[in-house]
Amino acid sequence: MTRQITILISLVSAMLVIALMARVLPPNAAAIMLDINRPSWPFTVQNVLWLAFFVGLGELSLRWRAGRLEESQFSHDYLPLDDETVLRPGDDMTPIYQKVRGSKYRDICFLPRLIERCVLNFNLGQSVDQANALLNSSLELFLHELDLRYNMIRYITWLIPSLGFIGTVVGIMLALNYAGDRANAQSPEMLYQVTERLGVAFSTTLLALIMAAILVFLQNLIQGREENTLNRSGQYCLDNLINRLYSP
Repeated sequence: MTRQITILISLVSAMLVIALMARVLPPNAAAIMLDINRPSWPFTVQNVLWLAFFVGLGELSLRWRAGRLEESQFSHDYLPLDDETVLRPGDDMTPIYQKVRGSKYRDICFLPRLIERCVLNFNLGQSVDQANALLNSSLELFLHELDLRYNMIRYITWLIPSLGFIGTVVGIMLALNYAGDRANAQSPEMLYQVTERLGVAFSTTLLALIMAAILVFLQNLIQGREENTLNRSGQYCLDNLINRLYSP
């Protein structure tokens, strides 16, 4: 539901930005950014690019908010932080397990999920080695899960340049059709019309490449932040849980 609402907000925002640019941009800039002179406007490739671009920004905003939520988990103090605490199976682990189970983020965020798995495994198996192995395997699974969450944004960053190339091909085709029309052969504006249409056609690819570059840059920043938070979660569990376990 959150993703659907974000996509809806992104599409509405894109439409508002398109309408604003159509009103305030100079004619030449509007032709490049929106292809506003095309008879089919507002149904142009440039407008589709803007819609896809804002959907991509919406997806990245979801991942950015998820990263902030993951970072906030370190302030919940799920584990004891003093250096002298030793954790034994049974009574020492029960308060930690109950605190994690009572958290509303236990099914959402990586840190409470890691702690719950390790605590439950140690209580049942009473083996530090098994708990450590479970921590390592869980971190690998979570890293793969995190990578899968970026499938949609990776598709959008592939789709936008593809749409740009399609718009260029369509623009070249329409320009050649105009030049090949016998009714336009003797027109004094024929060369001007053809070059103008070709210029708009190539600007579609330029606009698409700029949009894709912005999305890829933001994706790398946000994904790197989430991966760093996952690494911190693993280090937090290792320092404050695994290294404190003691099985008599």
